[in-house]
Amino acid sequence: MLNYMQYYGLDWIAMVITLFALLYIGNKNKIGFIIMMCGNTSWIVVGVKAESMAMIIANVFFFLMNFRAIVKWSHETG
Repeated sequence: MLNYMQYYGLDWIAMVITLFALLYIGNKNKIGFIIMMCGNTSWIVVGVKAESMAMIIANVFFFLMNFRAIVKWSHETG
């Protein structure tokens, strides 16, 4: 049987955060990138719990790309 709370629900929380972030980014609201960075941080913790180096590395890079997007959008609108 599957254990839906294997990662203490953090994977479910990370999924919801990521979906909300995509909604905001799709509406061209840069707060979505900040929300996505929270999601990336959550996925990094899940990666540590799952002992998945690929998940950890991918989300570190996603986090950095979202940070870059915030900086670029701030310069364009500022």
